[in-house]
Amino acid sequence: MILLPRRPLIGLALGALARPVLAQPAGGALGDALREAAVALPRLHSVTVAQQGQVLAEMRLRGPALDVPHNIKSASKTLLATLVGIAIDRGVLRGVDQPVLPLLGPRPPGLDPRAEGITIGHLLTMRAGLERTSGQNYGGWAAARDPVAYALTRPFVDEPGGAMQYSTGSTHILGAALARAARRPLLELARDWLGEPLGISVPSWPRDPQGRYYGGNDMRLTPRALLRFGECCRLGGAWNGAQVIPASWLAESWVPRTQSAWSGQAYGYGWWIAAARGRPIHFAWGYGGQMLYLVPPLGLTAVMMSDPAAPRDPEHMAGLHALLTETIMPALGAAG
Repeated sequence: MILLPRRPLIGLALGALARPVLAQPAGGALGDALREAAVALPRLHSVTVAQQGQVLAEMRLRGPALDVPHNIKSASKTLLATLVGIAIDRGVLRGVDQPVLPLLGPRPPGLDPRAEGITIGHLLTMRAGLERTSGQNYGGWAAARDPVAYALTRPFVDEPGGAMQYSTGSTHILGAALARAARRPLLELARDWLGEPLGISVPSWPRDPQGRYYGGNDMRLTPRALLRFGECCRLGGAWNGAQVIPASWLAESWVPRTQSAWSGQAYGYGWWIAAARGRPIHFAWGYGGQMLYLVPPLGLTAVMMSDPAAPRDPEHMAGLHALLTETIMPALGAAG
């Protein structure tokens, strides 16, 4: 899938990725174009751009300061998928073909027998076959006393392994299964497996009425912390000489495995997959425009934070994609 071009954006803080720097004007082709395009995106809060580990541009337009955690919304799904990959590598989970129900404990009443066939891989790729709990169905799921049981007992609209049904409930099931298998809350796993080795803070985020941390949304990270996570992924999971994320898991995560019927975008294990200007792009995507983009051939990692409470706006999303493909990538060497 090609990210659709739209228009240009801003510029700011020079510095090494390993040490935070305050946003300040940056010059050059990237800074000038970035500044111009940012003004045209009224919902955009901040942009941070790094190439080969160096922060080339960092700008806060509005909203929280750059060192304040943002709600990254469904970009949380990408972090959860990463935790699943680490869990498989550590032997906490057996693999993507492992059935998920035995990991969850007692079955909820009214469970369709087909749920026995749902695997970890189905949940990672949103192909559980269950009616989705996002979009117009999100409110009922979010208000449920037990969101895991609610998601598991939705009617089947396809067989497990069928078409993609984008569903936050699916990733919440996955998060609950991981936490129960590890016998530790997701917050602890995120701090231990990602936060500590990357040197980033992972603040607490909301839990469901059963006390489970949400597995598919509402994680909180600063733009700089999300950038560092992205840089680790771009580098094949290595950071400061340690293998934080299995390189083989990232490679598997970036293989297109299904496609969104809504956006037409390809999806792997928790990552959206695209191409523009002849380069592959992997990205995390949160509601409202909480974005982490990786363009490995350019050594490029970019984070964009937007208003998480604004109504859905395809125009804003098109603007963010264009900021990457029509402004940032050309300035950093991507012609065509």
